[in-house]
Amino acid sequence: MVYRSFRINCAIRMILIGATICLFFYLLFRTSLFATIFIVGMLAIFQFYLLFKYVEKTNRDLSRFLLSIRYSDFTQPFTSSAKGSAFDELNIAFGEVMQAFQRARMEKEEHFRYLQTVVQHVGIGLIAFKGDGEVELINNAAKRTLKIPFLRSIKQLGSISEELAEKLLHVKAGEKLQIKVQLPDETLLLSIYATGFILRRQRYTLVSLQNIQSELEEKEMESWQNLIRVLTHEIMNSITPISSLASTASSLLTDEDGNVDTDIETIGDVANAVKTIQKRSAGLINFVEDYRKLTRIPKPSFEVFQIKDLFERIGNLMKDQLAQKLIGWEMHIDPETLELTADPVMVEQVLINLCKNSVEAVAKARDPMIALIAKTDGGGNPLIQIVDNGHGISEEVAEKIFIPFFTTKKEGSGIGLSLSRQIMRLHRGSLTVNSTPDVETVFTLRF
Repeated sequence: MVYRSFRINCAIRMILIGATICLFFYLLFRTSLFATIFIVGMLAIFQFYLLFKYVEKTNRDLSRFLLSIRYSDFTQPFTSSAKGSAFDELNIAFGEVMQAFQRARMEKEEHFRYLQTVVQHVGIGLIAFKGDGEVELINNAAKRTLKIPFLRSIKQLGSISEELAEKLLHVKAGEKLQIKVQLPDETLLLSIYATGFILRRQRYTLVSLQNIQSELEEKEMESWQNLIRVLTHEIMNSITPISSLASTASSLLTDEDGNVDTDIETIGDVANAVKTIQKRSAGLINFVEDYRKLTRIPKPSFEVFQIKDLFERIGNLMKDQLAQKLIGWEMHIDPETLELTADPVMVEQVLINLCKNSVEAVAKARDPMIALIAKTDGGGNPLIQIVDNGHGISEEVAEKIFIPFFTTKKEGSGIGLSLSRQIMRLHRGSLTVNSTPDVETVFTLRF
């Protein structure tokens, strides 16, 4: 219909131009009305001008319409009352096409925003990057996990871990990796899964990464607890009657004054042996009871309290011991009104255990110093750090110190740090260590 209106309009204009030209030549050869001939000639020229302008305007509108589509500019108007009614249908058609493209673009943008919202909301870290490492997408979970505000290239991860950056750049689609990353105050065990896709003839790699360190530690602690329950049950069932029988035998072999009956030559040896059994059995019972503590931790009683009050109690408890050994003591809280939602008794016990360990660690330091620090991390969550300048912990030992029964002390039971970490697990937090031997050791409690 638009084309037909355009054709009729052009035909009418051509007929008028033809009639004007015929009139011009008629007047030129049959009359001497020079003024009239001049006016008719100018009228013919003007009609030619209007025809060219009419056709060129249509071409310009069509060109503008196609350029708008090419550059996705759907704000161009195609309405003008000065063009005449012949352009109305063309303008309406252009407008309808532009509105259809606008709707399609809006739907596309809505789908993109929806996808972005979903990607940013999921709890698993996602990173999409090109073959050269240029990052196309990274969600908030990945930023939180890696403790970075932004990432433009996978190569930038080299500042966190060279191994992580190298393996991500060369990971293959469908490959699964586990990479351990040591941050300044936290250890990450990243589970990574990669897949590949092609977009706009460009190959991309999409990797998901999740820190499974806390889950592994929790499962490890559960396994140790289950083992301890079985061991303590069996050991107690065996030791209790042995201890009881040994005590009875010992009483039968001595008189009321506690002297050994000497009627039998070997009675003294028997008495000594029985006493040894009794003593050893009692020691084993105490030994097992210590390990039972790992499986009998009560549930925390949460309350809100000021960390300043907690630190002051710790300082008062440690004051005499620190003064006797000439150990420096510092407390830093930022901000001073920082509060904690936890069980104050259980957290206090963890801090006491860690402070006692620090006292032993700085025993041979030149200028022994222990500091308690409270602040917030990048996510606004409170954390407490115990810092000392003692002999430190080697990397090999640091991986084992939270395992029940493991200890480097001659008289240690090996449950203090395991118990402390389990308490932090019950608080839905974590306990980690970062140590530089003979320089600084930092235990961090994250809540």
